[in-house]
Amino acid sequence: MKAMILAAGKGTRVRPITYEIPKPMIPLVRKPVMEYIVEHLVSHGVDQLVVNLSHLPGSIEDYFRDGDRWGCSIAYSHEGKLVDGRFVGTALGSAGGLKKIQDFSGFFDDTFLVLCGDAVTDFDVGKVLEFHRSRGALATIVLKEVPLSDVHKYGVVELDESGRILRFQEKPKPEEAVSTMINTGIYMFEPEVLDHIPSGVEYDIGGQLFPALAAMSAPFYGLPLPFQWVDIGSVADYWNATHLVLSGQLQGISLPGREIAPGVRAGINLCLELDEIEIVPPVYIGSGTFIGNGARIEGPSVIGANCRIEGGAVIRRCIVDDHIRIGELADISGKIIFGRNYIDPSGHYLDVEEADVGWIITDARKDLVMSDTHAMLYELGRQARDR
Repeated sequence: MKAMILAAGKGTRVRPITYEIPKPMIPLVRKPVMEYIVEHLVSHGVDQLVVNLSHLPGSIEDYFRDGDRWGCSIAYSHEGKLVDGRFVGTALGSAGGLKKIQDFSGFFDDTFLVLCGDAVTDFDVGKVLEFHRSRGALATIVLKEVPLSDVHKYGVVELDESGRILRFQEKPKPEEAVSTMINTGIYMFEPEVLDHIPSGVEYDIGGQLFPALAAMSAPFYGLPLPFQWVDIGSVADYWNATHLVLSGQLQGISLPGREIAPGVRAGINLCLELDEIEIVPPVYIGSGTFIGNGARIEGPSVIGANCRIEGGAVIRRCIVDDHIRIGELADISGKIIFGRNYIDPSGHYLDVEEADVGWIITDARKDLVMSDTHAMLYELGRQARDR
């Protein structure tokens, strides 16, 4: 079976993280969100994938390559152009991206799946296919019920008794929503649906294609399923998803590394003394990390690879990116530290360098450079004294 993963968006609600990496590459305890998607699709017999790219495309293509590592074939459709030797993304919208691929190669020649590249899910592909074909559907959306207060974040549908979609609303106000059944960004299509998408223009699945299909009374269906679906649409979503993974609440997702203490998992090549630090699980510690005596880490927390947590530092309920040094006077609670950004789960953030808190949070690799420099100067001084 064939599928497309939508990965061209800028991920504006997950900034500043998506200034550095595209949303599908955001790590959920060391593994990119999109990798969970690829693994799930392959386990259900999907063996040909196309991924559309626009925002920071290189990191996705460099990581997944041709898909051989996951037992599938992956190709890429780039939306943008080179300007002065630099790729500038110009996304075509979710439906426009589909049409570009079809115009190029006619890739979609049978029933196919489309998924957003920013959600962890375990939906049953076989059940969706069975429902889709039993209804003679042109398009089927996998649906999930949410609280009324959340409908403004999603597409909302009104169904008849057979599951046919009568109305589709894109991100309505709660008081205007026709239901609490929402679009999960998981679709099954027949190739003929592409006849309803114009070529060469920006066109959206939820905002334009689906309302048009509903208005013309096309065989357009929705299937509510009991399944696991964790959307990474915002910084708050990322925060919550990480906590779910750490606490073991997402079925089928196991933490990497080895257990070095109850509820504490870690990579290799660590420099720490468990008897001299305090760790309250659940916590994951990446490979190559140093944790000084007297440090305290309270979970749920993730400490990235090659970090340096100085003795005396206190970290509570945090996600710490790779190569971060936390100073001994730090007392940090409920934050995401990613690159040079100090991020609150609400999405508000500070630039560490601009806020002049570099004495608390720095790039651990700078310390390595300084250590090497000091060692060199010490050696030169010793040699001079010996002469």
